[in-house]
Order: sequence, then structure tokens, then C-alpha cells
Amino acid sequence: MRALESIKFVEIPEGVEVKVERRLVTAKGDKGTLARDFSHAPVSIQLEEGKIAIQANWPRKREAAVVGTISSHIQNMITGVTKGFTYKLKIVFSHFPISVKVHENKVVIENFTGERSARIADVMGDTTVVVKEEDVIVQGLDIESVGQTAANIERATKVKRKDPRVFLDGIYVYEKHEGTEK
Repeated sequence: MRALESIKFVEIPEGVEVKVERRLVTAKGDKGTLARDFSHAPVSIQLEEGKIAIQANWPRKREAAVVGTISSHIQNMITGVTKGFTYKLKIVFSHFPISVKVHENKVVIENFTGERSARIADVMGDTTVVVKEEDVIVQGLDIESVGQTAANIERATKVKRKDPRVFLDGIYVYEKHEGTEK
């Protein structure tokens, strides 16, 4: 038997302005602005007093799951415009010192396991990447862009054609948290 409706609410904190136009949600806060289009989802999104209601009428299992997913996306948007997101990665090498540089929207990794050619990772969206000694700090407002940038850097240093238990060189995520550091 199907449920009558599936509904979730997302609270809007003070200092955050949220606009909903059909299924386009825009959040504006101290750190910046994020917008996201949910027109692909079979849900209705309404702005009520101090909260956002995400609702699906007569949902099937998958449609009910989409309600929770969209509420999480909107909550992440609100967290992003108030605090931001930070991922920290550690540069690990045993013999060949890895050199990491940021050029525009690319991260260039040189001398990885002694290779002559540089490995390159893309920086997604408005994410900033800073290299401090043995750490790479990835910061931004959109959690998906920050996470994908960190994953691109980690994937660029994947060891190929060698035993990964012996060759542990690479750049690895070791910390994720809300908030940006200066």
C-alpha cells in the first residue's frame, strides 16, 4: 500500500535568504550564493514561514527517497552559504618528492613516483585549492564541487602497474569538515 504523501521540512536559519521559483532553489548567505535546479525530480518545493517543504503526493518508493535526497541537498546549500566546506589532503611519498602546484583551474602533480610527465587534476566550480607544505586544502561553498575536486586530486595519483601495498605514494583525503579556514 502506498503512502498518502511524503514530506520533509528544511529549517532556514537567520542570515540566510532562500528563494524558490518552481523547482529552482537559490540560497544566499554571508559567504555567497548557490543555486540549484531540481526540475528533474517529481516533487513540489514550497517556501513556508522559516522553512522549505519538499513534498511528493502518492509516492512510490523511489519518489519518497527523492524527497529525502532533495532535502539533504538544500540543507547542504544552506550550510555552504553560511559556513562552507573544507577537505584536507595529505601528500605522501617515500622516495621521489612530489611537487604540487595550482595553475588556474588545474592542479599539477609533478615527479609522482619519478614520472617525467605531470599528472593533472581538474578543479570543479568555484572551489579554491591551496598547497601548504605537505597538505592540500580544498575549500568552497558547494559540497559537490569540493568533494569532486578532492576526488580528482586523489584519483590523479593512483598507482598503476605496481603493487599498491608497497607503493603507498599519493595524495589522500584525511579530513572533511564544515567551515572554511583562512
